[in-house]
Amino acid sequence: MTNIYFIRHGKTEWNLEGRYQGANGDSPLLKQSYTEIQQLISSLKEKKFDAIYSSPIKRARDTADLISEGLNQKLNVILDKNLEEFHLGKMEGMKFTDVASEFPDELDAFRNHPDKYEPRKIDGETFQELLKRMVPAVKRIVAQNKSDANIIVVSHGAALGALIQNLLGVPLKDLRKQGGLSNTSTTILETKNGTDFNLIKWNDTDYLDRARDESDVV
Repeated sequence: MTNIYFIRHGKTEWNLEGRYQGANGDSPLLKQSYTEIQQLISSLKEKKFDAIYSSPIKRARDTADLISEGLNQKLNVILDKNLEEFHLGKMEGMKFTDVASEFPDELDAFRNHPDKYEPRKIDGETFQELLKRMVPAVKRIVAQNKSDANIIVVSHGAALGALIQNLLGVPLKDLRKQGGLSNTSTTILETKNGTDFNLIKWNDTDYLDRARDESDVV
């Protein structure tokens, strides 16, 4: 049985400010995030991991590098562009409140109705386009490793939420019904064949020494 530990990157300045980052926006990890990533690492140390994959975007790559160093298993982080966050076009860098004012229909669909999300107005990426690149990437990752591997995948909140629900067979319209993923959270799926996936743990942050706040979740 292969176990995949999907980890959302540490909290960033733009997360705290309530700004969309997307695939082409980025901001530094907060100072507190370095401590929280160490708390995450402590929760993982009892496991032996076989590989670490990451989005190449800096906030995810920095998180993955810290995990790799902290586990002391001599695992190089493998970067995969297909693990990037949604391309959000004009929304990137904008505050959530400003997006709600300027692009209310797009924002509502993105957060609540993935099947109705039409991002042409903002030059963004659809859920279907995101899944077309992410799902094959995960299946390749499973195929590249042994059948009982423990694998870490570091990526982004909105992208991971959609990906994980799709892997679990959730219909497009319901991909957001379980809510978003928190910064520095872990969601674990298992698979025997790289096609059928079971949920072991969703959005776990019990290892963090603080309560979640609204700016943690996308």
